[in-house]
Amino acid sequence: MLWIVTTLIAATAQTGRNAAQAGLTARIGTAGATAVRFIFGLPFALAVLVAASWLAPIPIPGATSLGWAAMGGLSQIFATGFLLMAMAGRGFGIATALSKTEPVTLALIGTLALSEPLGWARLGAIVTAVAGVLLVSGTDWSRAGLRSVAHGLAAGALFGLSAIGFRGAILALPDGSQFIRALTILAMGLAIQTCVALAWLAWRDRPALSGIARDWRQSLAAGALGAFASLFWFWGFALTSAANVRTLALIEVPFAQLVSGRIFRQRAAPRQLVGMALITLGVGWLLAVAI
Repeated sequence: MLWIVTTLIAATAQTGRNAAQAGLTARIGTAGATAVRFIFGLPFALAVLVAASWLAPIPIPGATSLGWAAMGGLSQIFATGFLLMAMAGRGFGIATALSKTEPVTLALIGTLALSEPLGWARLGAIVTAVAGVLLVSGTDWSRAGLRSVAHGLAAGALFGLSAIGFRGAILALPDGSQFIRALTILAMGLAIQTCVALAWLAWRDRPALSGIARDWRQSLAAGALGAFASLFWFWGFALTSAANVRTLALIEVPFAQLVSGRIFRQRAAPRQLVGMALITLGVGWLLAVAI
């Protein structure tokens, strides 16, 4: 049951991180705003790891764990790149919706790479929830460009591969509780991503580095929220399959629609109502199978 709590906390914290990053994009660019989550998230992860080391020994990652973590970190960076390319091609809604196909990729790759049991019931629950997301998006698929669709699907697949990499890294650690394992891989993953992000910005986007330094206060807030959200994502990955975690996280989509309707008086279209029902059904189905 703990993975349910950690997933809901992670999804809530991620919403706050997205809000903090949104204001940065206009000032320091998309690449700079994306890098903030890694650069400013790393110090928080390291601080928590040092504090935790006083209570429990920190497992020493081996080559296998490092390899999985590198795969997870790099896949997440490339996934973000494909997502941004899809959005740049006038496919914002398409990119967002297709990136949410991640749980399907997670389930299939998890079965092949980590020998995690899938089963028709669990796969049916995941597909139902993802289908609901595609309906809720409200995207006019008749106007979807082939390139935007391809980039969106690539982003979803790579986000799934990223979660598998991080879960594989956690499982490959020699010892430690689920929380300590998750914290260790979080710090290692953020270190890898920070090195890659800094190298890329120094090579291709030096003005973004200056912008990050100038807006360090807001960047710090985004990094802290990002590290907090990632810790609970990783803790969830340590407790159950990544597909379970990411599928449950889809419940935030109908919640967001309900809040929009209540606060902003935005009415949902009939197909969006059907989509919300499918997401709720899929998540409930998954919980019935997983618990």
